[in-house]
Amino acid sequence: MDGSAAEPVLARVPFWFLRHGETDWNARNLSQGNIDIPLNANGIAQAQAAAALLRGRGIASIVASPLSRARDTAAIAGAALGLPVAVDDGLREVAFGVQEGQPMADWFAEWISGALTPEGAESFAALRRRAVSAVNRATAHPPAVLVVAHGALFRALRAGMGLEPNVRTRNGVPFWCAPGPVGGAWALTPAEAGAALTM
Repeated sequence: MDGSAAEPVLARVPFWFLRHGETDWNARNLSQGNIDIPLNANGIAQAQAAAALLRGRGIASIVASPLSRARDTAAIAGAALGLPVAVDDGLREVAFGVQEGQPMADWFAEWISGALTPEGAESFAALRRRAVSAVNRATAHPPAVLVVAHGALFRALRAGMGLEPNVRTRNGVPFWCAPGPVGGAWALTPAEAGAALTM
């Protein structure tokens, strides 16, 4: 399964990505993984601000992770945009195994590099395959598509886009993700910078 022939390739379809709003565990720098931690008050405000930024961007479909912090962020955006939210289990955050509920630390960079997978956790390579496949399913919906998911999952998507994966994505900031030249890296533009929607 680790062979290059089994590696899914990210479809060259632009889309919006939104990391869920803040949770109390985000604020405490704790690893959440598959533990279903809800949005806090700041996270709800971030989701509302993101929804306002996404108005008028041509979004026709929303696909979200089933975990409540992402699903609720997507629901807030969906209410603002007048759109239903589809859920794809493939967009669920990575399982961090024994590290769930623990402070983020040096192990995280080693996990991304493939040097370490915590006990009971999903490898970064497996997450990349799952994330790319899930986004490919999402972008088969009518465009433009808004994907609402998680930080580690977006790191895996960054790897699939030919970008440095170990970059933190802020909570509640929408990014327009557009493929670059064939064989080149994708471009990521935050909505707060006035990203234009070009299909």
